[in-house]
Order: sequence, then C-alpha cells, then structure tokens
Amino acid sequence: MVDPQTPAHILCVVGARPNFMKIAPIMRAFNAPGSGLSASLVHTGQHYDAAMKHAFFEQLHIPEPDVDLGVGSGSHAVQTAQIMLKFEPVLDARKPAAVLVVGDVNSTIACALVAVKKGIPVVHVEAGLRSGDRAMPEEINRILTDQLSDLLFTTEASAAANLQREGIAPDKVFFVGNVMIDTLRYNLASATPAAATLAAAGAGPEFAGGFGLLTLHRPSNVDDPVVLRRLLRELADISRDTPLVFPVHPRTRGSISAAGLDSLLAEASILTLPPQGYLEMLGLMREARLVLTDSGGIQEETTALGVPCITLRESTERPITVDEGTNTIVGTDPAAIRRAWQAILNGGGKAGRQPEHWDGRAAERIAAVLADWYRSVRAA
Repeated sequence: MVDPQTPAHILCVVGARPNFMKIAPIMRAFNAPGSGLSASLVHTGQHYDAAMKHAFFEQLHIPEPDVDLGVGSGSHAVQTAQIMLKFEPVLDARKPAAVLVVGDVNSTIACALVAVKKGIPVVHVEAGLRSGDRAMPEEINRILTDQLSDLLFTTEASAAANLQREGIAPDKVFFVGNVMIDTLRYNLASATPAAATLAAAGAGPEFAGGFGLLTLHRPSNVDDPVVLRRLLRELADISRDTPLVFPVHPRTRGSISAAGLDSLLAEASILTLPPQGYLEMLGLMREARLVLTDSGGIQEETTALGVPCITLRESTERPITVDEGTNTIVGTDPAAIRRAWQAILNGGGKAGRQPEHWDGRAAERIAAVLADWYRSVRAA
C-alpha cells in the first residue's frame, strides 16, 4: 500500500536546447518542500555537447540528469527510434507516477509514445500550439503528443480551442501560462550585458549605436540555398543601417558555407558568433533594437521583454505573440522584411503587452495541478 504522504514521482524529459529553459522552473517547483511531488530528469541527448551543457544546465541551475540516454543526432526516424529503445528500460526501472514532456522535439513524442504504451500517464507542457503547417516536423510532434497525453498544460488561451477541435476532453486541459517566461523572469537580472558579449567577439564601433539580433535555423529557411541566399542578401542590406549580431546555429553555418555565402556575410555589418549561452542570449535580446528570427521561443521571449520581433516564417504556432505581443510575421519576402524593419525604425515597433499568466509562476501552477491529480488518483 502506498503511503499517502509519499510524493508523486514525476519523470521529466529533456532532449534539445529549447527544452532546457522550460524544464528549469519545473524541476524547481516539483522538488520544492511541500509540493507533494518529486522529480527526476532524463536527458535523451538528442542535442548535446559539453559547451551547451555548461551554458544551459549550469547557468539555469538545472540539476545533473539522473539518466543520460546519449542518443545523439540522426534522421528523425533514427533518432526517435533510438530514444524509444533507450527510454523503455528507464521506465521499467523507475516506475514513475507520470512522464512529463515539454515542447515539440523528437524526444517529446518518442518518450510520450513509450510511456502511453506502458500505461504510464503522460503530461505535456506547452500543449495545443499549432502553426497549421504540417510540413514542420515539430507540428506533427505537437499534434501526436497532445493526443497521447493525460494532462495538457497550455501557455495561451487559444491553445484550448485547438485541442477541442482535435477532440481532446476539456477536463484534461489546464491554462497555466508559459514556463519559458518563468525562466526569463528568474534570470533577467543575471543576464550578461550585451556590451560584454560584443566586446568579447571584437565588435566594431558601429555596434555601439544599437544593433539587431538575428537567428536562423529552420530547415525551410536554411536548407534551401535559394531561400537562404534571398534572406541573407536582404539582411546584409539591412545591416548597413542596423548592424546585426548573428549567433549561428551549426546547421545554418554548414548551409551558408555549402551555398557559398560566407563572403556575403563577411562584407556586411553582420557579427557572426558561435551559439550563445542562455544568459548571453538574454542580454542580447534585452538590449537589441529589434530581433529577426525563425525561432518560436524567441517570439515569446521578445514579447515578454517588449522588444520588436520580425519572424521570418509564413506562420506561427504562437499567435498570442502577434495578437498581444511585439511580433510581426513576414515570411521570407525581402520587401515584407524591409517594410517591417523600416516600421520599427520609424515608429519603434509594436508595443505589445504581457499575455495572461506570463507572470513567472506557470511552473507553480503545474505543480499544484499535478499534486491534486495524484491525490485524486491515489484516492480512487
């Protein structure tokens, strides 16, 4: 018989950089005294290197993973299959009350699928987000994970409507807010000043008068050399008036070189950096005049910071950043990019406002719901 005072053991999964910012406040909330929960952490190793671990796990005070599956890179099919094979014995050994997954990476769907097949409840944090673009692998991961989940925690009110359209019972869905914003608020005072990051990178004097921040990593933008060339040409032109800081994702760097575009960057006022740690990126975002990106998470972070964001995609799974925040969707059309950039320079960009429940307490709400759920399951 289970002791009624025994905390519910929740097995939390991370696999890639976007997960790390989401799991940090969750682990804090679950392991807090009196939460009624205990948490252990599985790192699938979907994306892993020592520098990234230092830059995220240590900066965000994420505990060392209890289990590291060490899967590494590979095709979507290979990676998903390897995670499933290595995750199943962990479930057999640890027998958690539930498995918690975050976001929309391959680790999310792989671990959710293994758990549900073994009759273990699945908890999905950041549920219900939809771009409407099924060509994005992440969109498929989102849809399927939500169908498998027993408890679904949403970041914005519109997500509930998406889930209802897909036949998910409303009593499974809880609007708690955005754990990424928990992390942002918790760490904002510790963000690395942009001047320190720029000085370390040898930035020229033109960056002292203000800069834009650029990130690119979506396959639709960086894998097609025609699209990539079109984007970088326009961004190079923009940089002559607004110098750009560009932390370059490894796959993006490879695509730039393969397309013969290194000289285009070298001739522009674009400062290329290696991938940055969380606190360095937070400092750059906070102090940028504007951000140009194809990242979903950065759309949210710029809204929380009140920094104008230009999203280089045709759609977004985070519509609240457009409806209430600072985000403008422009796609990859050079004229649309230039119009949005010019509007920010002329008028300061969209002011936006803080969305509901983006108050730094989303993880606490998740912990409270999970503790209540566990008590009801135990009493049944």
